Amino acid sequence: MFNRLIPLMGALALWLGCSAAPPTASYQIIPQPQQVEQGSGEFALDARTPILYLTPSLAAEAGDLSNYVAQVTGIRLKAQFAKKARRGAIVLALDPTIGNAEGYRLTVNPKGVTITGATAAGVFYGVQSLRKSLPLGTTAQVLLPAVTITDAPRFAYRGMHLDVSRHFSTVAEVKRYLDILALHNVNYFHWHLTDDQGWRIEIKSRPELTKVGAWRDGTVLGHNLEGQYDHKRYGGFYTQQEIKDIVAYAAKLHITVIPEIDLPGHMQAALATYPQLGCTGGPYKVWQRWGVSKDVLCAGNDSTFSFIEDVLREVVALFPSRYIHIGGDECPKDRWKQCPKCQARIKQLGLKPYGKFSPEDLLQNYVTRRVVDFLKQYNRTVIGWDEMIDGHDIPGTTVMSWRGEENATRASNLNHDVILTVLQYAYFDFYQSTDVDHEPLAIGNYLPVEKVYGYEPMTNIADSARKHILGPQANIWREYIADQSHVEYMLLPRLAALSEVQWTQPEHKNYQSFLGRIDRFSHLYDKLGYNYAKTLYEVSDTVTTLDSGRALQVKLATPIGGTIHYTLDGSEPTASSPVYAEPFTVERSTVVRAMAVHPQLSSRVFTDTLTLSKSTGKPAVLLQSADPGFSFGGASLLTDGMIGNSCYGTGRWIGCYDKDLEAVIDLLSPTEVSQAQFGTCVLQSTGVMEMRGVEVAVSNDGTNFTTVATKQLQPMPVDYADGVHRHSVTWPATKARYVKVKVSCERKIPAWNELAGTPAYLFVDEISLK
Repeated sequence: MFNRLIPLMGALALWLGCSAAPPTASYQIIPQPQQVEQGSGEFALDARTPILYLTPSLAAEAGDLSNYVAQVTGIRLKAQFAKKARRGAIVLALDPTIGNAEGYRLTVNPKGVTITGATAAGVFYGVQSLRKSLPLGTTAQVLLPAVTITDAPRFAYRGMHLDVSRHFSTVAEVKRYLDILALHNVNYFHWHLTDDQGWRIEIKSRPELTKVGAWRDGTVLGHNLEGQYDHKRYGGFYTQQEIKDIVAYAAKLHITVIPEIDLPGHMQAALATYPQLGCTGGPYKVWQRWGVSKDVLCAGNDSTFSFIEDVLREVVALFPSRYIHIGGDECPKDRWKQCPKCQARIKQLGLKPYGKFSPEDLLQNYVTRRVVDFLKQYNRTVIGWDEMIDGHDIPGTTVMSWRGEENATRASNLNHDVILTVLQYAYFDFYQSTDVDHEPLAIGNYLPVEKVYGYEPMTNIADSARKHILGPQANIWREYIADQSHVEYMLLPRLAALSEVQWTQPEHKNYQSFLGRIDRFSHLYDKLGYNYAKTLYEVSDTVTTLDSGRALQVKLATPIGGTIHYTLDGSEPTASSPVYAEPFTVERSTVVRAMAVHPQLSSRVFTDTLTLSKSTGKPAVLLQSADPGFSFGGASLLTDGMIGNSCYGTGRWIGCYDKDLEAVIDLLSPTEVSQAQFGTCVLQSTGVMEMRGVEVAVSNDGTNFTTVATKQLQPMPVDYADGVHRHSVTWPATKARYVKVKVSCERKIPAWNELAGTPAYLFVDEISLK
């Protein structure tokens, strides 16, 4: 009896499974296509659906599609060459009438699916769009609603960078990184292969480069600039065969690999190998710390150019890319100024000061020009960071602008093609959450998904210069990003936001639409095992002062839905804590804690300390302007009731560069005050230093001020802690309407710091008067 029931139960299970409606594809994908036209009807995709490629050159794209469908749905489709299309198939074909080389048309109707492109690259992006439309989960059939997607990229250059010098990635990890780039329609991979901390490419004519230069004897711990190292040998490099393998793998994904050999600075790993190439003769070690070494290639030494040419000769043989990146950034001139050979070269060339540029700056132009001329023999175009246009111009080069759009415009006006990788929008080594104490270590500053998405590359580019803008790129510098999991966390989902900046026309971009699509897209990240930041699921607050600062109104929100639970007594919120429904008011200093519960996860706990004082909500003005990059909401940040944390770029701090912060707060009527409290943020590795002193003065007319308190600090010692430092200064109780607070900055960074002698940043948050 039991044996008879087995086939009966199996048939019943099969019937029940078939009765469920098949899952349906969604064309709400990333990046947003340029045009999506819904049709009528649908096509049922199942294991009987063949993939037909009508041109032999599309075999790889057909194989990719088969693998993608199996990966996402469990359905294995057979790919095969065919001379013509037929009903019930997915057809891949070339169509020369499609104007953009990377454009495609994806058509679905009840008869089948067709993906066409002007080139195999276009077909590949159509395949990616179909892949991203598929529902996730094992199934026997998928319904594809009828649609016509007509799409092409906004920018021909869509780049992503990876630094493997500071921390190394294996061949398998680089390929996984390339897979992620392809998923986001990136077509250029900028591979930073050499720096002070490691040489990662085999040069057969110079084998010592990887025997010596690829290994360091330890790595600095955290943000420490001096003295604390792990003392573990660290390194690695790619053989030339491994590089060929990676380049070929990228080519199948329609990604061009651009190698970077950074010169003449960032070369200490090479100098450790060949000390005779430095100005002092060494000895040198592969650098164990971060930052910019003052030891650079000697520009007065002819053997330096023989070395550069030996390296680049092998580089061009390995990389078919039209572009070769030679760095050119952050090259200190200290050694050149003291080097007899470099000074002799300057004299020989007749280099004289040129505007704000020194003869040593122009000597770097000379080095760059020689490298450019050498690579012209191989029909290669040099890319360099935007320092390359400092001094005399070098025609025919492409500029990678990282210091701001003004350099992009300057380069474009000099007829250089430009790639935009602007620091404040495109450095993915910045924190992406304000909750930095619970984030993986980052270099500092703050770059959330929304800011990446909101970047419009052409906004600050003159109309006459726009024809030279090739496209945007983001960078991952890896001083603090040690492994693949951390790389992916810093990359995702910011790369999804960048992909719409790179691909989608601005009139088709919409951040709220993006949030809905990235919520769906994150499930594909889960399916593929990618480690991504969950910041879009976290709680944030908006605080508004009420009743002239006597109360604060708090609004809680998450970018992507969820139910918010919160507490105001400092306790940990849980799913049983009060549910947030509408803005609430606090009338005393309060710790707000909140979490969001989503269908697939619960966010980490958000914490914000709000403070009310006699200055809260009162008008404030700055007597000296803040740094343009860190002015945020201006002087009102000093009296908004919100204090900052250890990330100075979150908008809770006002930053000043090489100047004091001097603010006047209007208490609106004579008020008794006897204390001022505020915080400073210190991150020494980025030149953000402690204050040197504070002075408080009071007035009743806003013109004549009387100093009531001063406080001085000693210069920062080498072991001074990074992070937030709270300060207070007191005086006998005084009635005043206006209070002027002057916080003095460290004019010159101390000698023990690698940035010694240069101006410092000062960051100050809420000034609470009591």
